[in-house]
Amino acid sequence: MTKINVEKCAKILREKDNILILMHAHPDGDTLGCGFALCRALLKLGKKARAICGDEIPKKYNYLYSDMEMPEFEESFIVSVDVATETLLGALQEKYSGRINLCIDHHATNSEYAEYLLLNADAAAAAETVLKVVKALGVKIDKHIADCLYTGISTDTGCFRYASTTSNTYRAAAELIDLGAENAMINRAMFETKTWSYAALERLAIEGMEFFGNDKICVISVTQDMYKKTGTNEADTEALPPLTRQIEGVEIGLTLREKADGSCKCSVRTYESVDASVLAGFFGGGGHKQAAACNIECSLEEAKKSLVEQGLKLLS
Repeated sequence: MTKINVEKCAKILREKDNILILMHAHPDGDTLGCGFALCRALLKLGKKARAICGDEIPKKYNYLYSDMEMPEFEESFIVSVDVATETLLGALQEKYSGRINLCIDHHATNSEYAEYLLLNADAAAAAETVLKVVKALGVKIDKHIADCLYTGISTDTGCFRYASTTSNTYRAAAELIDLGAENAMINRAMFETKTWSYAALERLAIEGMEFFGNDKICVISVTQDMYKKTGTNEADTEALPPLTRQIEGVEIGLTLREKADGSCKCSVRTYESVDASVLAGFFGGGGHKQAAACNIECSLEEAKKSLVEQGLKLLS
């Protein structure tokens, strides 16, 4: 593994073609915004490029790629964006593990799995760094690229509410707005618009909230039965984890999603008293200090018990 800077990253990308871009499973706005922005930039340079995800992309992100035509080709250079560890690739992991040439990321817990790593752990979103890469490539940023990168920044900062947001984050967002990003439309779609099916799922999730450790730990459990009752799936759960941190006194929020195979995924949200990446790390996951995730190969109830026990230790 070789750590590189923005200029070296751009140089490598200019020299390559047939570039496949990987985005992490259970995709959020940052991995999708980075993936499609970088793909658009490479296509503008006349290269063959394609961005893929192992999971279904929620419909609210259609505007990021609905107008794109991504060619088919046999990949010769593989890039991952906003992917801290190969396990987060989900269904793509088996095929691409050990083959990733370049990783662009902002997670301090990055496992350094790629041949080249462009890492800025001080950035609130990976999109901040991808913006610099696109500019270093000499690509003129159009409205579509600006929309993609603004989406990454806005969603990974909770619409600029999280502690990770810096003055550089605001500067990047302002630059993207000047370049045509529809910030009002994007913020409305990401933070203010709910489908009827998601609203039904959220209601069930809130009704089933559990609290532990003198109400310092809040747990939301999403089961396969809840998906069936509401006509939703895992792609509809992105807005649930932040709910756990909105309750006064909660220091650790856990959102567990039961998978069809009986295993589960947990999103961890914390405040400064607990490092979310440490808690997720006990179970093979990772992320940021206040937002992390992990996959656990056991039942939802077993995972909940283990996560709560470990969370109580971190609070003691």
